[in-house]
Formats: sequence, C-alpha cells, structure tokens
Amino acid sequence: MTIINRLFQREKESPYEFCTRCQADLTMQKGYDNSLPYWVCKGCGEMLINPSIETESGIVWICDGCGAMLNIQTGFSEKLDKWICLDCGYENKLGKSEVYAYEDEFKAEQKNPYKGMSDERLLELSMYQDMDFIKNRPNVIPVRHKETGEMFIKKILTFYDRSIYDHLKSYPVKNMPRVIDLFESDNVLIVIEEYIKGRTVQEVLEEGQVSETEAIRIAVKICDILDELHDLPTPIVHRDIKPANVMLTEKGEVYLLDMNVAKWAEADKDYDIQYLGTQDYAAPEQVGYGLTASSAKSDIYALGIMLNVMVTGKLPKEERARGALWPVIEKCISLKAEERYTAKELKAALNEITRS
Repeated sequence: MTIINRLFQREKESPYEFCTRCQADLTMQKGYDNSLPYWVCKGCGEMLINPSIETESGIVWICDGCGAMLNIQTGFSEKLDKWICLDCGYENKLGKSEVYAYEDEFKAEQKNPYKGMSDERLLELSMYQDMDFIKNRPNVIPVRHKETGEMFIKKILTFYDRSIYDHLKSYPVKNMPRVIDLFESDNVLIVIEEYIKGRTVQEVLEEGQVSETEAIRIAVKICDILDELHDLPTPIVHRDIKPANVMLTEKGEVYLLDMNVAKWAEADKDYDIQYLGTQDYAAPEQVGYGLTASSAKSDIYALGIMLNVMVTGKLPKEERARGALWPVIEKCISLKAEERYTAKELKAALNEITRS
C-alpha cells in the first residue's frame, strides 16, 4: 500500500518544521518527533516523509497488514511487484493502483467494502440492487435481484467467521434465512441471504408483552433451531439470542436471524478471546465472568432471559415470570453453565408446562 508524500519542510537555521500542504507547525502537534520515519499532519491529513529517509520516488509504502513503513525495511525496493513485510509477514502489492495523494484517500480506500474483490464477483454483486436500509442497521440492506426481481437481504460484516457462513450455505438450517451467496473483500464479508418478511419479537414487544402460551411456542421453535446447531460434530453457538434476532412471519413461523457473532464451540478453549453478545442477554462466560468459554449452554442462558422478557416485559432481575415458568427460566439462567438445560431438555420442560 502506498501514499504519495512530500518531505517535511524545514526553514534554514530554524528549529521549526512545517507541513508542505497546510504549513502547520509540526513541532506543535502532539506526538510529533522529527526522528519518526513519517508523520501524518494533524492539520490536513497529509503524510510527510522524514527527509532522512531515502525513497526512490518520494512515496511512503505502508504495510496493509500492520501499518509498518516498508521503505525502511532491509532489501525493500519500489521496483518489486510485491513485498512481504518483515514485521508481520503480510504480502503487499506494489503498483500505481496502490498510490494515494493524501491520507484521507488512503483511509477511505481502507474502508471500501469492495476493496480487493475481483471484477467478476463485483459484477455478480451488482445484480443485487439496494432498496433501503433496516432501521438503525446501516449494514443490513434489503436488495432486489435485477433479473429475477426477487428480494434478498444484504449484510456487510466486518466481524465474522467465514467458515460458519460457508457451512450454513452448504447445509441450510430450517427456520434460519438461507445463505444465497458470499462475497469477501479485503475488508468485509458481504452476505446475501433469504428475505424473511415479518416482525421481530422486539417489534412485537414494543406494543406490549405476549401471552405465556405464545412465549413458550416461540421458545420451543427456537429450541428446535438451536438443537440442530448444537448437535453438529462441532456445535455452532449463536451467541446473540435476543428479541431483535427472532422474526415472526404472518403465518406464525419463527425464524432465528443474525449469525454475525456465532462461533464454533471448541472443547479445548478455556475462554473467549473477545467478549461478544448483547448486554443483559449474554451469559456470564461470554463477558468474562465465567471460568469457561461460551458454549451451547450460553444460548440457553440468553433464551431464558428472552422468555422472561416476553412474558413480563422486563429482565429477570427486574421482574420474574410467575408460576411454573419461573423455575424453568431460573435453570436456564444459572450462573453455572453445566446446570442449564440443553435445547432438547428445555423444549421438553416447556412442553410439559403447556400440557399441565
């Protein structure tokens, strides 16, 4: 990755150094040191090469992998087609297409969701025309296929596990949106998935609680979905069960959405590297308070919280569900994962309440 730069401008017999683009006094900028190989002017964003650094063309080359300056690495030359960063091992392309006039252009390109995608894949992706944005979710976009007219959902993900989406594309799970196609760039994964028309449980709850019977029906359907995910040779943990991620169709079907933070449950992992999920729904082990990594039992914890919210409109710590449902929820949200139900066990416990 490259950026066209000018050298620091120094006045003769003067201790001051100035930006060649905006003439800002660099010595007044926090963090500046004239021993640095380059400096990004805080006044205008221009990247400036230290005059003591020899370059072949006045260009500073920055590693896409770690941000290190490549010019100062032993053996580096702009005449090469590519360079493997000696700091992180990332293979950088060297060419005119990688040159930017200003830091702003560089930053914009780094955020470009289509960066590094082939022309062929870009053409395929262009067949999905953006129609609108989902409220408060700019990365979730309803799209229409230009040839068939069929509606889909396009998701632009910066955090994801590609292998989970690959699995779901090859082995769809009933009552989860089908993964239609995946487009991966240098920066994001773009998921095209089935469009499910309906309302989320969160939207339903904004109008008031649901009946205990309906809440149990919804939870049982989620148990069926989780059972399939958790019963894989290496289970998939959803990690974000909540009302906003459960869709109810006009026919009463229940769909589980958003695998954005899902992970494979690896038995040899003692803890999660990153704390992910939604506050109040994430199990203790997901947010660093457990002694184990998140597992299938973490999804049961979240579903227990959701059950309580559906029937009371509040979290268990604010108001508990009444009657036979509370002991079931209480077991779901046990601080000890091993004391919680499995998806099969929870379904059976809920069905028992319905029959009694």
